[in-house]
Amino acid sequence: MADKHEAAQIHVADSAGIAAAAALLRDGGLVALPTETVYGLAARADRAEAVAAIYRAKGRPDFNPLIVHVESVDVARQLARFDDRAEALAKAFWPGALTLVLPVRSEAAIAPAVTAGLPTIALRCPAHPVMRAVLEASGLPLAAPSANRSGGVSPTRAEHVAASLGVAVPLILDGGACAAGLESTIVALRDDGRWQVLRPGPLPEAQISAVLGREVDAVTSAAIEAPGQLASHYAPGKPVRLNAATAAADEFLIGFGPVAGDLSLSPKGDLAEAAAALYAAFHAGAASPKPRIAVAAVPEVGIGAAINDRLRRAAA
Repeated sequence: MADKHEAAQIHVADSAGIAAAAALLRDGGLVALPTETVYGLAARADRAEAVAAIYRAKGRPDFNPLIVHVESVDVARQLARFDDRAEALAKAFWPGALTLVLPVRSEAAIAPAVTAGLPTIALRCPAHPVMRAVLEASGLPLAAPSANRSGGVSPTRAEHVAASLGVAVPLILDGGACAAGLESTIVALRDDGRWQVLRPGPLPEAQISAVLGREVDAVTSAAIEAPGQLASHYAPGKPVRLNAATAAADEFLIGFGPVAGDLSLSPKGDLAEAAAALYAAFHAGAASPKPRIAVAAVPEVGIGAAINDRLRRAAA
């Protein structure tokens, strides 16, 4: 094993790779694998030592809870209390890029570190065929934050995982580039009937409002209830300047629309294309010899709100 990419054991996500991943997970090991949003670093959610390995590999703060990925709504109901709103959202958007923060069941077989001591649990039923195959083959709910060092740029390709985590993860399933390219939308359903978007994502707030039949409530909490709420997050390791029309001589410019840049999130101004390209662009900027990164303005509409959320946190 000459370098960390080889040591990380990138394996094509075929039947043999899926079987190897499932066996490793059942034994309490770590596996990085693709979802439709970003690559996740998975471990069985019911075993404390397996979950601790996630925190060690990522260097993740222990107050930051983890999303648990489940194969079906039936499995999710065993872990959390579902009301009519949760049932409606799951029916509309699962499998997919929606994470629900719900009251955790007292009898749920979940390691305490997964919820970071909170009375709630973050659950998602993913759509990516590789993640779904591993969930089915392992028969386990899987805790799976993004497969990168904590606070850094999330990975959308297998090589991003290897570059960030190296030997900390023994197996990476390569399922190609992630389609959405942004972490899931996280919605918390409150006991008093209110709800809140804790993290913008590929699923716009308006679609959630359409299902719930009411607008989002402006409820806030000082607690970190879900991933991606830290003020500084998704950072490429260099200063980031936003809303740039041009670049200084020492800046790597990430363009959008009419701003071409060193590379562009979307020359035609397509927000979905920009979301899918965002983290790969950050990785390219981080690898550039230029010491700073500038990013062109992105409209604050639809999925643009999620893109700008990530940009603001990267620049914090």
